[in-house]
Amino acid sequence: MNCHSPEAAVGSPSEFFDPEYRLARPGSTLRLIMRKPVIAGNWKMYKLLSEAVNTALALKPLVANANHCEVIIAPVFTELKTVADRLEGSNIKIAAQDCAAESAHGAHTGEVAADMLKDVGCRYVVVGHSERRQLYGETDQSVNRKVNSALAAGLTPIVCVGEMLEQREAGVVESVVKTQLSGGLAGLTRADVERIIIAYEPVWAIGTGKTATPQQAQEMHGVIRRAAAESHGEEVANSLRILYGGSVKPDNIATLMDQPDVDGALVGGASLEAETFAKIVNYK
Repeated sequence: MNCHSPEAAVGSPSEFFDPEYRLARPGSTLRLIMRKPVIAGNWKMYKLLSEAVNTALALKPLVANANHCEVIIAPVFTELKTVADRLEGSNIKIAAQDCAAESAHGAHTGEVAADMLKDVGCRYVVVGHSERRQLYGETDQSVNRKVNSALAAGLTPIVCVGEMLEQREAGVVESVVKTQLSGGLAGLTRADVERIIIAYEPVWAIGTGKTATPQQAQEMHGVIRRAAAESHGEEVANSLRILYGGSVKPDNIATLMDQPDVDGALVGGASLEAETFAKIVNYK
């Protein structure tokens, strides 16, 4: 159990939940906040159907006892239904890598509505990944629309934020991430925000082999949690799960998870091999 205090009060969530929990200090009041870690694998545009099924089935027994965290994989659209069916009854949940901003079905060639994703077995959807922002013109406004569509369909959005290298070097990291966060969550109620997950992904660390230090990750996760507290209240912020993404590997996951505001990981390349991803999931 990764508890950041030697004390756990009688009647705390630890009596009712097995997964790890984290202590939060809103103001001067010590409160025990349950945030079950999430380890999610983003398969991006990799794997044909047979490869995706083989990887999913290989992963299944390797993480079957991972009760300390939620395990998620995000195959490409064409594999979602088949992989979801093959993993039915397991502890591995399915995410889509994107969804349409429009909720209503209609003449939107090439788009996939959030309720269509729910219909084929998805529980989660990644929204606003840096590759979508950089390569396909995703904006904070379109991210916000997609978040609303996902929530309306009963999916859990994994909302991505993060800075580019030049923004970090210019010292505007907090401003950039806060702007992405406020834009992506604009108009959401406290109840809405309680249903989402945030993923902080420094763009300069994605697929580069470079990783933010645990201290850098903790600093930015703290910025995100404080921003959420300002916009939606401390109770919501303290329950908000914030994942780190950016060259996460078996040899750095444990030190990242030691940070009090790091609640899991959004894993890219290292999630493509079942054995490697399983080592990340089984970091405890």
